Amino acid sequence: MIRLDVNGRIHEVDVDADTPLLWVLREQLGLTGSKYGCGVAMCGACTVHVDGQPQRACAVPVAAVGESKVLTIEGLSADSSHPVQKAWLAHEVPQCGYCQSGQIMAAVALLAEKPKPTDADIDAAMTNICRCGTYQRVRAAIHTAAGNGRA
Repeated sequence: MIRLDVNGRIHEVDVDADTPLLWVLREQLGLTGSKYGCGVAMCGACTVHVDGQPQRACAVPVAAVGESKVLTIEGLSADSSHPVQKAWLAHEVPQCGYCQSGQIMAAVALLAEKPKPTDADIDAAMTNICRCGTYQRVRAAIHTAAGNGRA
């Protein structure tokens, strides 16, 4: 059994130690907000926070999480009231929406590190792939969530 702290709750899961965290979140815990995109930590659809740091859950073995605290999109806010979620809605960022939970989690981590990011900061930190190409809306939403006065 492996113990995990996910969204402030302790879970015990009976999985192989090398099972990717993403599969444990989705299949064992029913937290399906984090998506499978590429399986090689490139696209970012599966981004979650591990001790406050963005991680691509498809490439993190569950045993590597240890005592760390995992935060998923479901744990960000119960009612979509997080400033980044509100900004995402205000700027109508999602088109298909598949990558958006990962994009939001990456943006939250960026803002925790740099509360007033520049365009260059955003471009450097937001490496998640969006096939719909909503990158300009992502940038605008991050500026709004940061209170940068930009749109």
